[in-house]
Formats: sequence, C-alpha cells, structure tokens
Amino acid sequence: MASDQGSDYKTVRGLTRGLALLNTLNRLDGGASTARLAELTGLHRTTVRRLLETLQDEGYVRRSESDDSYRLCLKVRELSEGFRDEQWISAIATPLLAELLQEVVWPTDLCSLDVDAMVVRETTHRFSRLSFHRNMVGRRLPLLQTATGLAYMAFCPEAERVRILELLASREDEEGRLAREPVALDNLLRKTRHRGYGENYMSWNKEERIASIAVPVHDREQQRLLGCLNLVYVAKAMSIEQAAERYLPALLRTARKIEEALSQQRVASE
Repeated sequence: MASDQGSDYKTVRGLTRGLALLNTLNRLDGGASTARLAELTGLHRTTVRRLLETLQDEGYVRRSESDDSYRLCLKVRELSEGFRDEQWISAIATPLLAELLQEVVWPTDLCSLDVDAMVVRETTHRFSRLSFHRNMVGRRLPLLQTATGLAYMAFCPEAERVRILELLASREDEEGRLAREPVALDNLLRKTRHRGYGENYMSWNKEERIASIAVPVHDREQQRLLGCLNLVYVAKAMSIEQAAERYLPALLRTARKIEEALSQQRVASE
C-alpha cells in the first residue's frame, strides 16, 4: 500500500512515534512522566513506556529515579550533526566581526556549542595584527575554563546546563573535577550572569598567557542561545576589568547586530 507521497513503503509507526516523543521532550522545560507524554502525544501509556525504554537503551533519554520522569540526553545532539545552521550564522557574522576588528584591534571569535565544548565557527584571528594564533576555525574550547564556555553555561537554559554538567562530571579530567564542584561552579555562573559576560584570565592551562571576555548571542524568535562572541588578548596587556571597560560595549553592540541580522534574514525567507 503506497503512502500519500507516492512511496512504495508503509510508514514505520514505531519510528514515527519515537520521533514524536523526542520532539515532545525537546519542547518541554525539563522532564515529563510517562502519563504526561501519553497525554501530549495521544499515544497509549504502555506504548509510550515501551518507546521510552528503547530510547533509554540507545542513550537518547534517561529516567530520573527521584520522580520517574524522562529527560533528553546529550546524545540527541548527534542527530543534528549533519545539519550546520552555524554555517549561515557565521556567514552573517563575518562582515560584522570585520567591523568589530577595526574598532577593537584584538582578535574575536564567534563560537557555538558542540556537545561538550565550544567550537570556533568564525574568527578575526587571521586578520588581527595582535593575534598569536592564525588557524582558529574549528578549534574546541573547554566549557568551564574559558570565557566563551562560561558565558554559554551561564546564559543557556537550565535544563541544557544540567545535561552538559552531567556529561562533564563523568570525565576524569580538569573539566570533570570542576563539574563535580556544584557550589563553586554555581557561584561562578551567578557572577557571570550578574556581570553580563564570561571571563578568563590565564586560567586555561593550554593558553596560560591569554585572557578573554565573552558575551552571549541569542536567537530572539526561537528564544535559544546560539553561541558566544569573545575577545582574546594577551593577559599582561590589561586586567579583565580594563578589558571590559574598553571593549565590552563594542562586543555587546556586535552581538545585538548579529541577532538583528538573523531576525531580518528569517523574516525575508518567510
């Protein structure tokens, strides 16, 4: 029996229902019980439970022992690895970062999350005369030791932050240790939100001579965090406070311009 689209194959109902569950969990802030998911999807509770157990076995969801609710795991990000909306984000940002370079001289990067690290998508390092790195695109930056990572962790949704920290805490490295210190980390992220920017002053051992400040970049329509925009400089040149006083306004203006350009492009494509 052919489908409405002319296919010679029947729709795989189990796959359709599993995707419906993933989409529903993705829209919820936090987890949901089997009963709640059955209500939202219109599926029988037994069917929902069976599908959730399969998704849990495959690593896409996990069940909370405290309230028997289900939540998405970071593995769901693998489903979007082949789709890079960051590519057009970077295309929009390129001329804006070029303008920013003329004003601040120090190099800047536009970064987005890639599972457990921030990845540089666009940069002015190759054009800045003050840069000490040329090949930055694609470089991975730690989440808890860089200004960019801390800005993302501070301003991303709480449910996303919890999932990321769970992943980091399972690792036996410096980030894992930091992720297992919830009180200290919570205080740091609160301070970051209060300041409005992330900071790093020689605290990443792979780049001990650099310092950086970073601000979040949002998708206003979809109400999500796209990534972060940073400014990198030689630490001995100035303190974090001096860098923020001199360059934070320009960073924030550029971040807003990127957000506005994204909104305008979306309207134009509709």
